[in-house]
Amino acid sequence: MKGNPKTLVGPELKVGDAAPDFSLVDGGLKTVTLKDTGNQVRIISVIPSLDTPVCDAQTKRFNEEAAKLPGVDIITVSMDLPFAQKRWSGAFGVDRVKMLSDHKDASFGTNYGTLIKDLRIESRAIFVLDAGNKVVHAEYVKEVADFPNYETAFAAARKAGVPAA
Repeated sequence: MKGNPKTLVGPELKVGDAAPDFSLVDGGLKTVTLKDTGNQVRIISVIPSLDTPVCDAQTKRFNEEAAKLPGVDIITVSMDLPFAQKRWSGAFGVDRVKMLSDHKDASFGTNYGTLIKDLRIESRAIFVLDAGNKVVHAEYVKEVADFPNYETAFAAARKAGVPAA
């Protein structure tokens, strides 16, 4: 973070790993697990907070790209409270990305290796899961202020079962 190393909790997932389960909270305060996300290709965009410029831009970018990725669900995970996620989405017209909060027990961050221990926020990462819940793409962004490689994530999603656009 700004050149200062931070400790991440949990394993570093690799392509071919089984996607770990998690317990997140949606905008209606309902618990959402891996199983609840369905059996289609999913892109999971992990961000520290919607109230930062890079996270804001990243989430808007995935919302724009969602229309070009039929058959793919895009999920944004952060420690932001569900109320803040809902407010932010409404303010910016973000309606194609599912917003899920890890604030309750940090199970996503712990299981996916994205929890920054001393700050209790998520690091920036992208995961693409196939229909069988296998990790087909994993990117842990080294500097939290940098953008992920969108194109490799989109390519992985297409290869995992999305028809070419």
